[in-house]
Amino acid sequence: MARPVILIISLALIYASADCKSRDLYKVLGVDKNANQRDIQKAFHRLSLQYHPDKNKNKGAQEKFAEINNAYDILSDEEKRKNYDLYGDEKGAPGFEGGNFGGGNYGGQGGYSYFTSGGSNGGGFSFNQEGWQGGSHQNPHSFSFSFGGNPSRSGSPFDFGFNDLFSNFFGGQTKGRSQFGGFTTSSSDDSRESLPDVDSLTFKKEIVDQGLTWLLMFYSPTVKGYHTSESLIHDVSLSLQGALKAGKVNCQKEAALCGDHGARPSRKARIFVYSFKNAEKGELIEYGGELNAKSLKTFCHENLPGFSTRHSRDSVDLFPTLKEKLPQVLLLSTKTETPIIWRVLSGLYQKRFKFHDAQVLDITDERVKRFKVNALPAIIGRLSNGEEHVLKSGIHIKDLSSGINNMKTLIDKFERTSKKASSDSGKDSSQSEARQEDGLPILTILNFETICSERTPLCLIGAFKSTKAKKKMESILSQISQKTMTRRQSQPLSPRDSISYSLLDASKHKKFIESFEDSAHKNSDLILLAYKPRKGKFALLGTSELTLEDAESFVGSALNGDLKFSEIRRTPTFEQ
Repeated sequence: MARPVILIISLALIYASADCKSRDLYKVLGVDKNANQRDIQKAFHRLSLQYHPDKNKNKGAQEKFAEINNAYDILSDEEKRKNYDLYGDEKGAPGFEGGNFGGGNYGGQGGYSYFTSGGSNGGGFSFNQEGWQGGSHQNPHSFSFSFGGNPSRSGSPFDFGFNDLFSNFFGGQTKGRSQFGGFTTSSSDDSRESLPDVDSLTFKKEIVDQGLTWLLMFYSPTVKGYHTSESLIHDVSLSLQGALKAGKVNCQKEAALCGDHGARPSRKARIFVYSFKNAEKGELIEYGGELNAKSLKTFCHENLPGFSTRHSRDSVDLFPTLKEKLPQVLLLSTKTETPIIWRVLSGLYQKRFKFHDAQVLDITDERVKRFKVNALPAIIGRLSNGEEHVLKSGIHIKDLSSGINNMKTLIDKFERTSKKASSDSGKDSSQSEARQEDGLPILTILNFETICSERTPLCLIGAFKSTKAKKKMESILSQISQKTMTRRQSQPLSPRDSISYSLLDASKHKKFIESFEDSAHKNSDLILLAYKPRKGKFALLGTSELTLEDAESFVGSALNGDLKFSEIRRTPTFEQ
């Protein structure tokens, strides 16, 4: 399918070359004679998209397309433009000789635009002084237009086959963008603006360790051709809007910033991605590929954040127990890799959430049934107290930018729920003395982090092995908790110094007691444990005949610092 198009365009180029002498190249592009390179480039982008033979089937479109390319080839080159303005001919001679296939040298080595016919070898055809030739060409004033995608794929030969890489994880394409002819263009010329400047303060406050990927150009105004890199970065950042931001660093003004990061440009601008792919702290990774949208997009995709724990189809425990007290979110989908949107979100919330994603077969998967989900994809949230909620199921996303914003709204709402739950649990813990009529709480794996977190300086745990022992321990601890206990017998406890009181069934949770002392539980029916979570230390009183006086003396000594505390053996754990 590509060959007839190439033949048509080649004939059109001959026609355009022979007829150009009578045409005003500025009028061809619709720009003023005083137009700058940016205006010329914008005009070329707009018109080449409008008249591209793969899109415009109207009569005369091929000739117009060739005429546009020819005008851009001359006006985008300062030397050719100067000669054209002076003589009406880019070669610097009065008159204008039409180009030819073979012996002519019209356009010098710059040639016209080149067109790729697809395939994986990067081959294409370029019209220069030797005519149409196969191979790869590096022409700074040419733009690549793809005719056909991957020949191994089924479907239309004009299927570019690149949207899947940057679409959302359910289907959709990027909003308001058109991938056509090898470069990505916006639906509005107004969006083609220069990149925002990034200075040292902006870099420190908005980029460093903020969790968002940045695409940056380090340049100097004296460097030749940096506008081409800037335009490319701008287009790529728009097509990945929401997934990353873009900016430029002027190394003449920000010499220290460029020097500190080894990013000083020499003969050309340098492109970097500030990436969180491999670590919690971001790093600048330089792009060394070709200056085309597809390659740069792929590079950006590879360097998006990777903070989501990936669970294969064989994984069973999708919500493992965490050391840190963070809410968790889990994406259930049929995707074989972590979706782009989820990777972006994992970076934005890396310090506030633990992200997981799992590949599942379908809604009949046992792991899906566990959460009572009736449609995929689905997002499950887990509070720090162990409560699980289905945040959304059967999700549909239209495009990358809106998809990320919608997911952020969903996660922000769950974060507020999580904070409220933690706040309520904290109030319950600090006010436990005022609610003894409801009985002391029984420690379990679900409430342990709430009752005995690192925010609680001292946890007093009464362990028992029988119903009789439970009643006695609860009576003793209830009486102690209702009395005014002080750390130094003179200073009242502040909220941050609050004490938690709880009970533990030692007959069911032997591992918990063994986390402190291996032999303590063997011969004692009643165990009073003073535990300092922050310091990882404990003191223990084990007996079969515990009295109120003994317990008060033990608790008072613990509060006053008169009791010797020892290091725990390991982090307290519960039997499942």
